[in-house]
Amino acid sequence: MLKTRFWGVRGTIACPYDSYMKYGGNTSCVTVQCDDTLLVFDSGTGILPLGNKLMANGNVNGSGNISVFFSHTHWDHISGFPFFKPAYAPNFNLDLYCGNLKKHGSSIFEVLSHQMANPTFPVPIDILQAKMQYHDFDAGENIKLSDEIHLDTCLLNHPKGATGYRVNFKGISVCYVTDTEHKKDGLDENILKLIENTDLFIYDSTYTEEEYPNFEGWGHSTWQEGVRLSKEAGVKNYAIFHHDPSHDDDFMDEVELDAKKTLASAFVAKEGMEIEFNGTCSGIKFGKFDDKP
Repeated sequence: MLKTRFWGVRGTIACPYDSYMKYGGNTSCVTVQCDDTLLVFDSGTGILPLGNKLMANGNVNGSGNISVFFSHTHWDHISGFPFFKPAYAPNFNLDLYCGNLKKHGSSIFEVLSHQMANPTFPVPIDILQAKMQYHDFDAGENIKLSDEIHLDTCLLNHPKGATGYRVNFKGISVCYVTDTEHKKDGLDENILKLIENTDLFIYDSTYTEEEYPNFEGWGHSTWQEGVRLSKEAGVKNYAIFHHDPSHDDDFMDEVELDAKKTLASAFVAKEGMEIEFNGTCSGIKFGKFDDKP
């Protein structure tokens, strides 16, 4: 069994406003649970409610092992980490992966350490009591977590780079592809290869095509490009993700209506949404995740 949950779907900055509550205001955080193994993608502000849930449960299905995969380390993808309660608990084991820093002479430990340092944070990273392991790699490398869980990765087109991930588990796959800017002269072959025939494609859909010319070079894409990629790669379900902070619930309602006109399996990701894959993805269950203990 594989479950995907959206804990934060917003890009750039959190939006704690009434007109954003249908889709959610927290920044990027998605979990993929493969039986008893928990994978976390990005640690935006959405990782706070995830951490609270894990602490209420005491551990993760008895193991306490969590693997966190960073797309990159821009603020909206790491700002929740200092407030992730399991990182302060000695009964948790955290493996942190990042694929865009090594070639620039940096590391995920260095970035997170600088985030938790004066003058911007009151306590240093060495206050964390969880057992921490840091893994820097180059985007494009494969990662084997177990005999049944394999991750493919690819380099994304974003300032200083970012990493796209594909989780493969028992014949099911989920792709997490954010942040990235599409090409002018055709579809991104790196992404097409990564997402081929995937069951769920989560994609940086920050802008509409009408908005995009005003933000060229910022490193983000459009939901229309996500539709084109999905059709070309045979994607089964496409999640519109990384919503711009100017896009309120009414705006996102219109995006979903327009997207479904061109791709019936497209939908706008909502904070709290859970998607469950059973067997070989014969059925998908969408639902509001109850984050109460």
